[in-house]
Amino acid sequence: MKSILTTLLSLAATAVFGQNLPYTARDLTKENMFSTNIEGPNFDKAGRLFVVNFRQDGTVGLISPHTGRGNIFVTLPDSSIANSIVFDRSGNMLLADFVGHNILKVNMKTRDVTVFCHSDQFNQPNDFCINEKGQLFASDPSWKNGTGQIWRIDPDGTPTLLDGNMGTTNGICLSPDEKTLYVNESVQRKIWKFAVDAKGNISNKKLFAEFPDFGFDGMKCDREGNVYVTRYGKGTIAMLTPEGEVFREIPLKGKSCSNLVFGGHDGKTVFVTLQDRKCMEFFRSEIAGKGL
Repeated sequence: MKSILTTLLSLAATAVFGQNLPYTARDLTKENMFSTNIEGPNFDKAGRLFVVNFRQDGTVGLISPHTGRGNIFVTLPDSSIANSIVFDRSGNMLLADFVGHNILKVNMKTRDVTVFCHSDQFNQPNDFCINEKGQLFASDPSWKNGTGQIWRIDPDGTPTLLDGNMGTTNGICLSPDEKTLYVNESVQRKIWKFAVDAKGNISNKKLFAEFPDFGFDGMKCDREGNVYVTRYGKGTIAMLTPEGEVFREIPLKGKSCSNLVFGGHDGKTVFVTLQDRKCMEFFRSEIAGKGL
């Protein structure tokens, strides 16, 4: 009888404080496992989690999404430091190298690192997203000048400047139907949206949302088109409807949240990188991520 009562109490506690309570942040890794430039978490098709600047700058770490343990997957050449990760249609890892002003490509079998795209017009490629056609959309801020650019890089590595008259462009993501591109400006604290046509050109720039304080960093969309943006300095993830209304803010343990990615068996676990704690946290969402 006592055993049954204990079990019931345990189940009740789990229901209230349990591991699957949505929108409650918990630690994935230990603190200080990364450099202060921890960023760009992403999953490959096999469900492996990669995060830049593991242990030190200039590396890409392979991190267990279950235990939080990790090891260095690749060390970048020429003092390059990556800020964002995506995977192309062939499974290659693409990295935004803000030191070398490059987009780097990593062959996942050989781990060889090559330059996929370089332009002397790049400020410092920061964050990017990729569509089903394999086109990259990259933010490119000039922190010194408080300005920024948006680029499209086609699958052959050709860069096209889409907008050269932005504030400090940072987080960037596509809507689930890939017809809307969201780009935030960290210093100006504005999020813009653009219409995306079949060729990957953007138009019809509109203010999506504006905040009075703190900064922005990475952004992602869920399957229903809601936008999740990191409130850098505040230590929350703001959830906005497709109409730009904030309907939830998820508190984190750290304050300097730099990026996020959806993953897990059902796509409803959100993994967040924290630059002040130099670690990763995660929480469960009620909605799965959009995918790419």
